[in-house]
Amino acid sequence: MFEAAEVGRKLSKSEFNAAEPELHHSLLSLQQKLRRSKHSLIVIVSGVEGAGKGEIVDRLNKWFDTRDVQTCAYWEESEEEKHRPRMWRFWRDMPMRGNISIMFGSWYTRPIVDAAFGKITEAELDQELGRIRDLERALTADGVIIVKLWFHLPKPEQKERLEQDAKISKFKKSPLLQDFSKHYDQFAKICERALRLTDGGATPWHIIEATNYHYRDFAAGKTIVSRLETVFGSDEQQPAKADPTADSVLDNIESQDSAKITVLDRVDLSQSLTDSEYSQRLSELQKQLHSLAWRMNTMKRNAVLLFEGWDAAGKGSALRRVTAAIDARLYRVIPIAAPTDEEKGHHYLWRFWRHIPRAGRFTMYDRSWYGRVLVERVEGFASADEWQRSYAEINSFEEQLLDHGIMLCKFWVHISKDEQLRRFKEREKDPRKQHKITDEDWRNREKWDAYKLAVNDMIAHTSTSRAPWTLVAGNDKKFARIQILETVAAQLEAMLSD
Repeated sequence: MFEAAEVGRKLSKSEFNAAEPELHHSLLSLQQKLRRSKHSLIVIVSGVEGAGKGEIVDRLNKWFDTRDVQTCAYWEESEEEKHRPRMWRFWRDMPMRGNISIMFGSWYTRPIVDAAFGKITEAELDQELGRIRDLERALTADGVIIVKLWFHLPKPEQKERLEQDAKISKFKKSPLLQDFSKHYDQFAKICERALRLTDGGATPWHIIEATNYHYRDFAAGKTIVSRLETVFGSDEQQPAKADPTADSVLDNIESQDSAKITVLDRVDLSQSLTDSEYSQRLSELQKQLHSLAWRMNTMKRNAVLLFEGWDAAGKGSALRRVTAAIDARLYRVIPIAAPTDEEKGHHYLWRFWRHIPRAGRFTMYDRSWYGRVLVERVEGFASADEWQRSYAEINSFEEQLLDHGIMLCKFWVHISKDEQLRRFKEREKDPRKQHKITDEDWRNREKWDAYKLAVNDMIAHTSTSRAPWTLVAGNDKKFARIQILETVAAQLEAMLSD
């Protein structure tokens, strides 16, 4: 989940200074619309210690007209608060219609901290998160707009900030940073679960990379603007520019965020294997996988593999190397195309539930339920509300599979845009492959950047510690096939040894 916020997004000071006036104006204009509406706004500021949450709160108070803004920092509980139910302190601070509440800490803080330090069980954490979901549903149904911001730092960056006080304004440094940094991995696990279980369509989490503070602040402001514009529409008035190049800078920033820098850019596509290396590893891994498949059958366990990726990325050929190692009696391959009329008459997950394998068997999906947040999102077949709430639905579905003991492997096969073009042209020239290239493939290619952003969001919301995505370096097909076989074999070995 958090790997999508560890890709190195950044803005220079000059870029930020050029674009900030327009962002500031947009926030003030939307605040005026909020004042005249029946809505109120809650901005939840949460995240890793040391990410600069206090600085974000300061920035928001600078951008908004503070006459309508209250900042609520939740620290130690007072005696008055201890004598009442936990949610009382938050209900007390709810903004009236037309106003804004910035929550530095929130109803998420105590459950996460208590779970990380072992004060409550996982079941008790889930119970608390269920209450939070109920609260947020009740608030949004009454017109409250909730924007949930999670600021993430990679573990090495947090450690570096702890060691170098100069990286954080000393008077703003969190007193919890040292204690929490010692338990980074445990906090990451608990936070991932909390975000996953409360990532609703109406109240999604926005995970923001906080390593570069100019990018962090700009992304936070843009997220709030986007949410308010969804409710009120954009303001046609344009502010005075602080710099004549502000428009081009803003375009560059938005292009950088939406298309150029995503988790896919961290995949090293230069990796390759020689023919001899490939042949040797392929033989070894297929023998290993054949043995593991029969062990799985004997132990009455089952497995689900799903393959997603770009057109012409090599999903089919990789899948065939997996099936070649497994007895045909032990697996089914389910190719996923556009839904039939019967499938359209059901919830979109229905057609995938139907093919869950019995004990001792594999089901392999060539494309999958992630079409909801990829093709259906980009092509407009699903509304924003439908695909946004699908993240939580998909996570719940996968957790049910995992709780039953099913092994789940999720692969995104990534190739460069240039490599895809080369393969498309090769298919057009080869009579044996011409059937693989269609007008739809070329249309999809024109939306490369939109799909790239959708993949980044998909990984941010659904790559969990229990069901991580494996990003496959696919420019070299031999390397991709071996990476997939190694991953399946390793996960099967781990499952059968557990």
